Amino acid sequence: METESPNKPKVEDSGGILKQNREFLDFFWDIAKPEQEIRLKAIENLLQYLETSERDDELKYTLKRLIDGLAATREVARPGFSLALAQVAQHFESIPLQGILDQIKEKHDLQKVKKKRLRHAAFGNFFGVLALFQSGRLTKEPKVLLECVQLLQSLAQYREHLKDLPRKTLVDILSETTESEFEEVLYGSLKTDLSSAFSTPEQLHLLLVAIQKFPGVLKPKRLKKLLGTSTVVTDENIPKLLEILKVSAKSVKMDRILPPLGLDLLRLSLNEGTFELFWKEIVEKGLLLDKAAPCSFMCYRLLGAALPHLSLSELKMVLHGEVMLHYGKNVIATQLPGRVKFGPEMETYVDAFLENCDDPDKQLTVMKAFSTLTNQGNPVITSSWKVVRHLQSTALLDYVDYLKQMFLNPDLEICLELYTRRQNPEKILQPEQCIFRLRKWIVSRLASIIDNPWLKKDEDLVMDITRFIFFYSFFEALKPTLDIPETECLLQVPLDEDTRSATADSFFSLLNYLNCLPVLGENPEAANLNKKHVQGVTADGQLWIYCVSQYASALLSRKKYVRAVKPFTDEEREAWERMLQCVDELRKKGDKSQNMKLSAFQRLGLLIGIHLFKAPTESLELLKDFHHCMDKVLEKECKKKKKSADDEEEPEWVEVVVEILLSLLSQQSKFIRQACTSVFKQICSNVTEKALHLILDVLDPEKDHDEDRALLITDEGKKAKRTSSESESEDNSDEEESSEEEDEDDNDDSSDNEDKEGDEREGDSAEELEENDSESETEPVDENFRMGLIKALQAGNALPREDEASDEEDLDDEAMMSLDENLAALFAEQKKRAQAKKDEKDQQRKEKILVRDFKIKVLDLIDVFLKKQPENPLVFGIIEPLIAVIEQTMTGKSDQQEQDFLQKTADIFINQLCKSKRYCKDVSSFKDKLYDMMERLVKRARKQTDSSVALYCFSASLYIFRVLRGNISEVPVPPVVQSKKKHKDDEQRDDQEQQGIPVGDLDIDRVKAIYQEALTEFMTKRNSALTGAMFVDLFVRFPIICLHLLDSTVSFITEGVRQHQQGQACLLVQKALQIRELRQSMTESELETLLKQVLSQIHKSLKTVNGFKVKVDQEKVLKCLELTSWVAKIIKQQKLNIELTNMVPDLLAMAQMEGFGRSVQLDNVYWNIMRPLGYSRPKKAKKQQPLVTESTESTKKKKKGFLPETKKRKNRKKVSVGQQKEITGSSNEQSGEGHRGKKKKKNRKRKISESGDKNGLGHSSPAKQNKVQSENTNKGKDRTETDKSKKKKHKKREHSE
Repeated sequence: METESPNKPKVEDSGGILKQNREFLDFFWDIAKPEQEIRLKAIENLLQYLETSERDDELKYTLKRLIDGLAATREVARPGFSLALAQVAQHFESIPLQGILDQIKEKHDLQKVKKKRLRHAAFGNFFGVLALFQSGRLTKEPKVLLECVQLLQSLAQYREHLKDLPRKTLVDILSETTESEFEEVLYGSLKTDLSSAFSTPEQLHLLLVAIQKFPGVLKPKRLKKLLGTSTVVTDENIPKLLEILKVSAKSVKMDRILPPLGLDLLRLSLNEGTFELFWKEIVEKGLLLDKAAPCSFMCYRLLGAALPHLSLSELKMVLHGEVMLHYGKNVIATQLPGRVKFGPEMETYVDAFLENCDDPDKQLTVMKAFSTLTNQGNPVITSSWKVVRHLQSTALLDYVDYLKQMFLNPDLEICLELYTRRQNPEKILQPEQCIFRLRKWIVSRLASIIDNPWLKKDEDLVMDITRFIFFYSFFEALKPTLDIPETECLLQVPLDEDTRSATADSFFSLLNYLNCLPVLGENPEAANLNKKHVQGVTADGQLWIYCVSQYASALLSRKKYVRAVKPFTDEEREAWERMLQCVDELRKKGDKSQNMKLSAFQRLGLLIGIHLFKAPTESLELLKDFHHCMDKVLEKECKKKKKSADDEEEPEWVEVVVEILLSLLSQQSKFIRQACTSVFKQICSNVTEKALHLILDVLDPEKDHDEDRALLITDEGKKAKRTSSESESEDNSDEEESSEEEDEDDNDDSSDNEDKEGDEREGDSAEELEENDSESETEPVDENFRMGLIKALQAGNALPREDEASDEEDLDDEAMMSLDENLAALFAEQKKRAQAKKDEKDQQRKEKILVRDFKIKVLDLIDVFLKKQPENPLVFGIIEPLIAVIEQTMTGKSDQQEQDFLQKTADIFINQLCKSKRYCKDVSSFKDKLYDMMERLVKRARKQTDSSVALYCFSASLYIFRVLRGNISEVPVPPVVQSKKKHKDDEQRDDQEQQGIPVGDLDIDRVKAIYQEALTEFMTKRNSALTGAMFVDLFVRFPIICLHLLDSTVSFITEGVRQHQQGQACLLVQKALQIRELRQSMTESELETLLKQVLSQIHKSLKTVNGFKVKVDQEKVLKCLELTSWVAKIIKQQKLNIELTNMVPDLLAMAQMEGFGRSVQLDNVYWNIMRPLGYSRPKKAKKQQPLVTESTESTKKKKKGFLPETKKRKNRKKVSVGQQKEITGSSNEQSGEGHRGKKKKKNRKRKISESGDKNGLGHSSPAKQNKVQSENTNKGKDRTETDKSKKKKHKKREHSE
């Protein structure tokens, strides 16, 4: 397969090889295919065939075919032939390489080949040399090696075709050549290329590879003869090297990689001892100053690639230079859209360096350098940089100590500070603000070290970081002491309130992760706990939060050395101590008996106690409830006796816990939210009905949540301010802040952003003024203010009284002043009233937002309960409250927050409740209540105005139906081999024993009455919220109810109120007949009677069809025909004695109605029924477009720039198309014999078109016929006009003569 031209050259077959074996020739066809697997398989089979055959003629033919294929016109075929040639040369060493190379040169001679084949011949030579190199025998034959190198050198001039492939192959050959072979064989041939190394990047790369591979040959003396200098990187060569690197960087712009030339030159500078010269002069002062982006990115890649090759001193020089500054600017600037981000690529370089580096000092140096690359105090890398996972233990500990030291004594001078062009120098942050940003990042960096699941860490490191963050969140050191390591280093720059608040937020985020942290360590105890999926504990079984509380207790007891930022009051300290005492008692009891209740109380108590440091007032009230609950629990554990009458009135312990959890959920903290969820998971098995109602009352839209509002909103401005700040910092307090978000804040100081923000503020203020004006216009006039204004004006004699005549005299100055004072006081009072109303509206809006957010959090508890306790009977009490929430949310106006609330409620209701695979098994004690609930749910669905809300109610009733039915299998059908089609198993089960559908303890009459009423309403009521899909789901899931509703459903095929209901009745009957259990539960006579009744109803329904003008008529007929088709299939399978012939006349008449054939689906179903009855589907004739005449064609064309009819000159001599044809015919006869030869083809075309016009058909398409006709008529016009002009000229000449 050498070429792809249609006329292939004849292949010489002197030995008759082509006639002997077709399999042998197929190998070459497969080698040329684009699929790599096929090519490799063909090469393997070819080698096996040649080894087994051992025929010289076949081997020669193989070489000929493969060499010819090297220059194939298809690019995908050339690599296949090259690889095959390499494999053949490698397996058959008896074939001389010199002979193969001579054949390649002879076949693809660049001097003799035609110009069109020059590109293919060049590739033939290149792939030939590549095949010889890949054979592995090239270095064994020096003469052939030299000729191959010379051939590659000659191919370098065809750069427009081969680009830099010859140079790259030459470099690869050098990398496989020995030093002696290079010096003896190749050096003389490559001397010219090596001496001109500074000409092109390829030649320089060749020199660098030769120096790296053969240092004994290219010694400094020989280099001085070649280049004029004994080293490559010198002051004289810097301009040349810089230009070559720029060209190389721009050549790989689209590939986004580091050119091999750059890395090799960097390695050479390290070997020559000139790295500092290379980095300072070429990289920083050369490439980095170039405005082209590829040069800058080449500097960044050189920085990343150089890390593994540099010493410690060289690392410090590079990582504190200009390249790092430019890299930091790129990281900040790439936050804008459309910029190329180099941050992920640099992370790849650093990650690979840290993974393969064994020197902890180098690892620490790199981490320090990237952590001190800051923009206004904030490091440009993210606080969750994942490269830390490769740090060795010593380097990790040193890095943590470095971060802690920077937090205590921030030194901005050692940071590599950078500023972008868009940042205004006058708006640069003050040092205090930079320190705040740096400390905030350090705390997030320390927390992310614990949060990194890929980082190996021990318990000591985790506790050390946790203690550090906790200490500087809520305490300050007074004197150093050895017992508390955090007091040994005092702060040089004090912590402000914002820094402590950010540190506290990071602490609670870290504490949340500690509660979910797997057990650390590799000892057997830790492995055993991890197998049990125990989380949040140390290897000895202690809770992490308990360890933190013990540390906090130690700090509170050392008042001489440590002081709390917000000291506890006596009441708060007493509550804290009592909490610890309760937790200790619970721990003692928990050691004896593993009780989930006790573990939950421990977590809850410690959680509330830790929150004393952040929100003491709220936590104090919660601790009182907790202690009250604990007293009851401990009393029940100690005294096992019957409850007294007074105890029965008091709430259960689980109810108190639920109230505490609801109180905690009212706080704006993700940590609290997740902690409450984890505690509720442990106690949900003990939840009582009252405790569940406490949760559901929060979601009930009909109840007024005064208690919740009291928790969420207060009238004090401080509380409102606190809630807004907490809501803004909720995610920031519990999740690590990414550096991208921090970097976006860095650009707030830019002038452009300030202008935009100013414009936005102006726009917002303008909008607020407009809103106020519109509100003032729409609000009704206050009558009290109106009456007060009238009285003030009348008191000042500015307005006459009703019983007095108007006095037009002007008021004096004193009267005017008193009037002005009265009016000012009146308007000021009115302004206060308006502001009070506005504040009240804002308060209500904030209250609504917080209450909705609180409800979304409470839904988490419902979700947990349904997941953990799906078989609990209390689940049935959740159904109707959730439906009430869905009803109210979907009917009222909703914003985005309300939409999220609705979406979450609906997901929980459908996925965790209605679709749950586990449900309550024993319902005998409250079965009547479930029947009543089913009836209420179905009635509720019927009363809805929105079908989507009705669907939730109907789905809940089906869930109750499934629970009442129990675990009864539909029908115990004997196993049958399944066939490919769905309904073929019906034929195999026809002879099986008919079985009934089991009912169990289900009150089928009551259930039938409930759904029969709903079905009747759906079929007879025009505007019903119920849909056919609901009853299809009912029929398919519960065949037992389908059997009892089938008769009434059949009657609705004709008794449905509209065509839609009649069609849905057909669909329901069809779904019922498709249920195998239903058909097996009926005898043959019952089934025959049912099918006859169905066909009778379909017949009556089709008789009422008068046409297909409306879409609902078409849908109804389609459903009827689909049901008829299914009935006919059952009759054929069961071999029943039922005929469909009485429906044939109506079906035939229906096919003649207007609009019948518009639906392809309807047409197909119709003929599926008629075909078994002996009627074949007629073939549709092809539609032919009518011929368009010139007049009609001219009307269809758009007229552009036409004159009005009044301005046009009337053409009296205009003739018709037929007259034109006669005139053209006569003019053709008079045109003379000399022009007949030219006009034969035109006349023939005209005759063909005319015959096509007469017969109504033609060989060409109607569009072409119209074109020919219009052309002929136009040509006829031209000819008649030219003949008339000639006659006039002839008359004038005769007259003149």
